[in-house]
Amino acid sequence: MSEAVLDIQDKPKTGQWISLSLQHMFAMFGATILVPQLVGLSPAIALLTSGIATIIFVLITQFKVPAYLGSSFAFIVPIQVATESGGIGSAMIGAMFVSAVYALVSLIIWKTGYLWLMKILPPIVVGPVIIVIGLALAGTAVNMAMTIPAANNTSEYSLLHFSAAIVTLMTAIICTIYFKNIISLMPILIGLLVGYAYSAAIGIIDFTKIGEASWFAVPDFLIPGVDYSFQVTPTLLFIMVPIAIVTISEHIGHQLVLGKIVDRNYIKDPGLHRSILGDGLGTFISSLIGGPPKTTYGENIGVLAITRVYSVYVILGAAVFAIVFSFAGKLMAAIETIPTAVLGGISILLFGIIASSGLRMLVDNNIDFGNKRNLVISSVILVIGIGGARLEFSETFVIEGMALAAIIGVILNLVLPGLEKQELDDGTE
Repeated sequence: MSEAVLDIQDKPKTGQWISLSLQHMFAMFGATILVPQLVGLSPAIALLTSGIATIIFVLITQFKVPAYLGSSFAFIVPIQVATESGGIGSAMIGAMFVSAVYALVSLIIWKTGYLWLMKILPPIVVGPVIIVIGLALAGTAVNMAMTIPAANNTSEYSLLHFSAAIVTLMTAIICTIYFKNIISLMPILIGLLVGYAYSAAIGIIDFTKIGEASWFAVPDFLIPGVDYSFQVTPTLLFIMVPIAIVTISEHIGHQLVLGKIVDRNYIKDPGLHRSILGDGLGTFISSLIGGPPKTTYGENIGVLAITRVYSVYVILGAAVFAIVFSFAGKLMAAIETIPTAVLGGISILLFGIIASSGLRMLVDNNIDFGNKRNLVISSVILVIGIGGARLEFSETFVIEGMALAAIIGVILNLVLPGLEKQELDDGTE
């Protein structure tokens, strides 16, 4: 374990504090603003709520966990489906109920420990569900990359726009593969910047919005009871809530990796119940004002590993910068002018990485597909999730896609014979 340049409770000097915090903000910036662009939310509110959620998380975890919370990619399809069925307000209500699940899980862990959770969410369930999340978005990414809107709500192929997607994609790939420093942790942001510059050069960007925008602008809040009515349906709950199966598992993985980097046991101190509660409260506050669900970001964990600066105050500084930047009207207007093709190009890589991370989970945990039990569980999850299977009990009660796949995966794992006791490496020797 390399010695820390700044440990968890160390406060950097002012100039160093600013530069290190900005570095963390830029590491999460591209992914955090991409999610709202894909689901029809305000990038400004996503940035604002990421800062607020991070501050809440740090407070709940007693200033012991230097993690940054950004927009969760796992909820892209559920938000899109919820929005289509009941408007963007439905997605916000669904996210609130996801945060309630986090709170409930946190309470149970606090009282009973965490091993039961690993029995419900083993790699053979979570891995395939993560693969479904990535592959379910594949068509969206490709269509964004190579088509432009046409008449009658249709789209048409555009080689010019596709070239912008390719430039964006290749830039992100080059940053990921050929750079080993901080640049390798910001391929999304750098890809978007290069893709944007290329798009400007070939004339597919309309800069009118930037000229019309003011330097200071309040983000577009979505308040329940003001901007939408608070109406809960069974379908809404089953669209959003089951995805917590994946995000909670992702959260545990991040806590284990982060703990190894900073030489702490975060499963025991401040405890998995506190970190999950912090994640849940961050998501709740975010959805309460119109932001997407939150999750701890691997990009920022990577920054910690490279810089060996573990100070929680640097993370708090990044959160403050995110809040300040969310009120920069010109910047937010520029983000809204990013061509769909550029977003599509970066999404091809991102969604593929999501799917591959599910595959990696299976490989890292030595899942044996010679075992018929594992083969059955993964096969059913993949086909139901990617195939878009649905259970329709009524017009207001439908379970479909990845939500149904996640639920069936959990049930199969619990009822099929051969369930082995799940162990969790919590960092103890």
